[in-house]
Parts: sequence; structure tokens; C-alpha cells
Amino acid sequence: MEMQKPIHLTGKELTDMVQLRPQDVGEWAIIPGPKDRMEVLIKKLKDAMRNFSFMEYAMYTGEYDGMKITTINGGRFSADTAITTEVVCNAEIKNIIRIGTCGALDEKMQVGDLVVVDSVIRGDGVTPYYVDEKFITTPDKKLTDTLIEVAKGMGSQVYTGKVWTTDALLRETREVVEAKRKEGAIAVDMVSSCLLTISQLYNVKAASILAVSDNVITGEMGFMNPLYYMAETKLIQIALQTVKNLEGK
Repeated sequence: MEMQKPIHLTGKELTDMVQLRPQDVGEWAIIPGPKDRMEVLIKKLKDAMRNFSFMEYAMYTGEYDGMKITTINGGRFSADTAITTEVVCNAEIKNIIRIGTCGALDEKMQVGDLVVVDSVIRGDGVTPYYVDEKFITTPDKKLTDTLIEVAKGMGSQVYTGKVWTTDALLRETREVVEAKRKEGAIAVDMVSSCLLTISQLYNVKAASILAVSDNVITGEMGFMNPLYYMAETKLIQIALQTVKNLEGK
């Protein structure tokens, strides 16, 4: 017997499975990777209600200055990010802001600096199942520009440029890294390519802003650096203010 369905499980079917309806969510989703960052964001939302829990993922929707905002722990890697991004897009959320982390590919960049993604190098293993190599993944320009403006207005050191997304965290070798730098990458993460590509296919506006957690060029590890944790917190503030600005609040 051949496989009976063209796709075993679609994003729409998964969204229906967790009983998520468009009227239950906001037009804006702010998406961190880990639960702890999501929980900080939830505390800033008024009357936040859980939309669903599925495996290790949970979605909440609440209000911020009269605006309905949704958040979900969207995944740390491309594979789980694809699942959560499909759910968010199939719930008909209109705008996505990814607040994540990255490794710097420029020796001048410091732990705690911010990177706003304006283009990507797709080095993940998920997007080849969605698009061919000629597809150009791009974030929404207005959303991206507003993130930059808000971040700079809050006094952050902000870099804007191409980010390389990889699935092989422990194989960022000198040869591979230098090749990606020659292609123009200023930072590396494990999510932006997947989230932005899938959002683009669904015509959902999306952008990605990242806190520098380490520097791949100098070898500095900043995961225990207070500046890194301060930058994580600031990402939430920047995302919320960006929504306010674009909503005219």
C-alpha cells in the first residue's frame, strides 16, 4: 500500500489538533526559544491565558497596553522551530518577532550586543524541504527597521546584517566559519532561517532580533556573563515597544 495522504501531518492539522483558533490569539506573536524567557514575557502581559500545551511547547495570549499579544516557546533549533512556526502561521497570526541569541562572527562584537537579521544563509536541515536553493529568505523590512530604531533608541549596540543558521552547533569549524564570513555572515544562530522562511511562505510578516551570547572569532563564551542576561531582558522590552510603535500606541 502506498502512503494514503500527500502529507502525513500538515501545519493546519496540527493547529486543529491542539484546538487553537484564530480568535484565541493576537495579531502579534513574540517568540523566544526557551520557556524561561517566555515566562518573563508572560509576566508583562495582562490576563495571560494558556492557549495550549503540546509536548514541551506552550502558548499564551494576553494584553499589553490594550494590544493582544501571543507568545510561545518557539524552539531552540530548526526542527522544533518549524513545528511552532507552522502552528503560529496556521493560527493566522499576522506578525512575528523572534527574540533569540547568536554567536558573533566579528571580533568587534561584544557579548550583550544585539543583531537584527536582514538576510540569512540557510545552513539548516529543515528549509530544503520547503524551498529550493534559489529561494531568497527575507524578513519584513518595516518590522526589521522598527526593531533597529527601537533598539538603538534604548541605547543598545545594534548590528544589522546577514545571519547564518546552522544545525551543527559543535561543528562550527574554522573552515566552515570563514567560508560563511566570506558570504557576508556577521553572526550565527540555529533558528532564524527556518522561522523566517516558513513565515514568508505563509505571507506572515516576521523579523528576528538576537542577543550576542558568544564570539566565535575570539572564542569568548558569554553564557554566564551578566551582560548577556541583561540583553535577553532588553529583547523583550524592544519587541513590546516595536509592537506599540507599529500599532501607533
